[in-house]
Amino acid sequence: MNNTEIRRPVIGITMGDPAGNGPELCVQALLHKAIYEECRPLIVGDANVIEKAAVLLSHPELTVHRVDSVEQAAFTWGIIDVYHLDLVDLARFEYGKVSAMCGRAAFECVRKVIELALDDEVDATCTNALNKEAMNLALAPEGMHFDGHTEIYAHYTHTEKYTMLLAHHDLRVVHVSTHCSLREACGRVKKQRVLDVIHIADSACRSFGIPRPRIAVAGLNPHAGENGLFGREELDEIIPAIRAAQDEGLCVDGPVPPDSLFPKALGGWYDIVVAMYHDQGHIPLKTVGFVYDREKQAWKAVEGVNITLGLPIIRTSVDHGTGFDQAGKGTSNELSLLNAIQYAVTMARNRNIKE
Repeated sequence: MNNTEIRRPVIGITMGDPAGNGPELCVQALLHKAIYEECRPLIVGDANVIEKAAVLLSHPELTVHRVDSVEQAAFTWGIIDVYHLDLVDLARFEYGKVSAMCGRAAFECVRKVIELALDDEVDATCTNALNKEAMNLALAPEGMHFDGHTEIYAHYTHTEKYTMLLAHHDLRVVHVSTHCSLREACGRVKKQRVLDVIHIADSACRSFGIPRPRIAVAGLNPHAGENGLFGREELDEIIPAIRAAQDEGLCVDGPVPPDSLFPKALGGWYDIVVAMYHDQGHIPLKTVGFVYDREKQAWKAVEGVNITLGLPIIRTSVDHGTGFDQAGKGTSNELSLLNAIQYAVTMARNRNIKE
């Protein structure tokens, strides 16, 4: 990107599975004028679906601007620029339904936004949710399978060392393993992998503007193993990784028992947490980020950002699913997408400054 545009990076935003609430969230997010003051947002998806979402949300005054190159985008509030991919037949389209057509659409949007980022057409990418069943239903005839966004990005950027980061304000969590069984996750707790994730965590925090990150490493077993009483993973794998990182000069603490680690992280003790497996990191973050109003029987807040670290490009995402139960009703909450866009902007700015 031209240096004169560093202040407002171009953010490529995928529409997600069109049968879900992603298209509605795109429209809702881009109704915020502040977004255009921070960045130049570009939706990557089917313009017909975005137009349908704008009408559904009672915003017919919005102009959906179809483009087939980034240069054609207006980047002006009130005009939603869509890098148009003709993917959805509205005559066969249904909200809240798993379909190969919508799975294919979501996948192609992700593939295109990765391509745009690798070609330096966009400064960062931001994804709405896709439905894994629908996507793999579409890809099965080609012999392809992906567990989710993270694996798609790793495949098309040829990245081997990567991990997932979840963030809710200043609570940040990275994972040693994510989409695998709990039995397999325990087996993946190895010194080199833990050390790799510590390095990725340190680099991520620096990309957020934190000069010397304070990193906490969670234990795998209850009470972090209690010196081998409840398992040897801490003694044999986690502690050696921590000591290696400390010898390199990184600010690392642990292994910390997970039940006390997260209250400490919420209290500001640490800048980032290294979790050993998927739910160890996801449950505490979603407990604070997802707030349900008992009286109104509705979600008051659905906040949080999912970031893939270790890639040559920037990828942030909403930290929730496709919302099939809410799709087409205009009741979805765009806070998570707004958070994801802001993280993408911050990371893009810091990357441009370093370059």
